[in-house]
Amino acid sequence: MDDRLRPEQLKLARTAAGLTQHQAADRLGVSQAYLALLERGRRPVTAQLKSRIVALYRLGPVALPLDAENLGGWDSSSLAAGLASLGYPGFPQLTGVQIHNPATILLAAVAAAGDIEVRVLEALPWLAVHYHNLDWEWLIREVKVRDVQNRLGFVVMLARQVAEKRGDVVAAGRLHQVEEILDRSRLVREDTLCQESLSQAERRWLRQTRPTAASHWNLLTDLTAQLLPYAA
Repeated sequence: MDDRLRPEQLKLARTAAGLTQHQAADRLGVSQAYLALLERGRRPVTAQLKSRIVALYRLGPVALPLDAENLGGWDSSSLAAGLASLGYPGFPQLTGVQIHNPATILLAAVAAAGDIEVRVLEALPWLAVHYHNLDWEWLIREVKVRDVQNRLGFVVMLARQVAEKRGDVVAAGRLHQVEEILDRSRLVREDTLCQESLSQAERRWLRQTRPTAASHWNLLTDLTAQLLPYAA
């Protein structure tokens, strides 16, 4: 696990909160020069300062520990509960669940070895839009280690399309940056979007009918942004 506030996370969170470096430093009670050092990783974030940063930047769950070591314990049910705890409206009946860092949930979902329910997969772009200030550097590194960057790239592409449709310029811009990074490491091998039990007949059909975005990311899926329940 990692409970540090990373330098790049600090800068992205400040930007997402609509604060200049000078404004943020003034409200945090530090000098602009000191905040610049924090954002470059030249100074550690103390526990007291971390509390003020979390409140000022409205970091919420993205400041929770990151966990790439216990992914095997996640399944459709626990992922749905985790998404509900982060505010996803599609699972209102799931309450009282421990909140996890959204980057951890995204990693657990796209790295799943078996099948994940479609209703859970549909929620992932929402997660990427709603928490576009999550620690993308950590997440990108972890998906590359597991060779599932195509899955995340596809999810981010759908999320960017949702953000653009909503007119959310900040989220769309950040997601576009992440999409470009993932595209540079796109794998040529064919994969599914966490649907390993697809039959050969289903795979052949999807190769012929899948949307352009899925083809670009070499995924066998028919999911599109238009089909997402919250995209309207």
